[in-house]
Amino acid sequence: MVSDDSSGNGASAFEHLLDSTTEADNQNRVNGPGPGPRKRSLKTKLTLSDLIFRVIARAGGSVVLILMIMVGTFLGYRAAQALRVAGWSFFTTQQWNPDGGAFGIEALIVGTFLIATVAIVVGVPLSLATALYISEYAPQRVKRVLISMIDLMAAVPSVIFGLWGFFLLQWKLTTLARWLSSWFYWIPLFQVNGVQRNNPLTSPDTYTSSSFAAGLVVALMITPIISSVMREAFSQAPAGEREGAFALGATRWGMIRAVVLPFGKGAMIGGTMLGLGRALGETLAVTLIISPVYALQLHILQHGTSSISALIALNYQETSQFGISALFAAGLALFVVTLLVNFIAAQIVARSRSGAQSEA
Repeated sequence: MVSDDSSGNGASAFEHLLDSTTEADNQNRVNGPGPGPRKRSLKTKLTLSDLIFRVIARAGGSVVLILMIMVGTFLGYRAAQALRVAGWSFFTTQQWNPDGGAFGIEALIVGTFLIATVAIVVGVPLSLATALYISEYAPQRVKRVLISMIDLMAAVPSVIFGLWGFFLLQWKLTTLARWLSSWFYWIPLFQVNGVQRNNPLTSPDTYTSSSFAAGLVVALMITPIISSVMREAFSQAPAGEREGAFALGATRWGMIRAVVLPFGKGAMIGGTMLGLGRALGETLAVTLIISPVYALQLHILQHGTSSISALIALNYQETSQFGISALFAAGLALFVVTLLVNFIAAQIVARSRSGAQSEA
């Protein structure tokens, strides 16, 4: 009898709990769910080392920002005189004669971007192939040697690249430049004014000191930087996703396309923009190779071109005070362009972080 009473009491308790649960569910449907649990605010007590690190990091970031503002302010102050005289024509004039009252950077900015474009078009595929070979294909011994060689290549002074490009590379490129001009003359970039197609009597000097030659030299200079950034990202691709791709039957190239390249997308974009910034500001190597022409030169194979950095390097010692102000104005324009490129790169990298997604 006791067991029957206890079982009966248990059954009634269960029915009561079921009824209360049903009533609570009905009330939630009518009135909506009640207030959830209150969120607790988590506070971390910083140690002395954390405080010191925070102070150093903030101080370093602040110093860099202050220095950039000071550099821009100094350039603007020294360039104010020339900019007041030239006005908006400074950006549309193709001459460079500050003492004569006619000077501008239209031709210079076009030449700067043409050289940088050639460098990026050649340097990025070369850097990508180098980074993939080192991180995915090279044996361990060869990998260490290649990494050391690329790091040493990044340390070579730009004047060495410039001398090599002026005395050797550009003369070896005349055959390639002649071939490109003969077969792709219908593309404006590859046209050479005053040269007949397949004319064997054309002087090789016609194809020297061009944007093409300067861009190839700069491409070799930026390759170590871009390759190092890409290689570091590729080598950190998750091992689990690599093995998963192989387990699903992917080839090595299929694994690279599905795992490594999506993981390193941000580094690829960031390295490319970093190389572009270096290409835009390269001075000495470009100055040694090109023959300055202060006119709009859209043909990359033709003799003569110009860039802002080369203009400053060639003229700052032999010009008047007003000419110095004009050179500062050109430097300010290059400074602003470089900042814009880096800002755009930062935005792109922020939206495509390495490792954010992969297809494996």
